[in-house]
Parts: sequence; C-alpha cells; structure tokens
Amino acid sequence: MKTLFCLLGLVLIVEGLPYFAFPEKMKHWVEKILEMPSAHLRTMGLLAMGIGLLITYFSRP
Repeated sequence: MKTLFCLLGLVLIVEGLPYFAFPEKMKHWVEKILEMPSAHLRTMGLLAMGIGLLITYFSRP
C-alpha cells in the first residue's frame, strides 16, 4: 500500500509540473484538446495506458 501511495504522489507531481511551469502553454494545449474528436482522445488514452502497462510489467522486480 505504501508503494501505491508513493506512485500516486509521483504521478501527481508529473501531472502538475507542466501547469506550474508553463500555465499559458497549458491553456493553449487544453484548447487544442477540446477541438480534438473524442475517438482520437480515446485512442491516445488507450495507447498511454498500454505503454504504462508495458513499462510497469518490464520494470517490476
């Protein structure tokens, strides 16, 4: 459980960093994301989950 909370903390740091460091660019990105079709966003989400699963699988002890 401790590892899960550590991982969650790291994810929040990585997710929050661009909003802290580049708020104006992130606003522009969000506008672009709103213009994308839902199918494209789903494909990107599936790809990100797949890559995350592979990284997790191959980096486990």
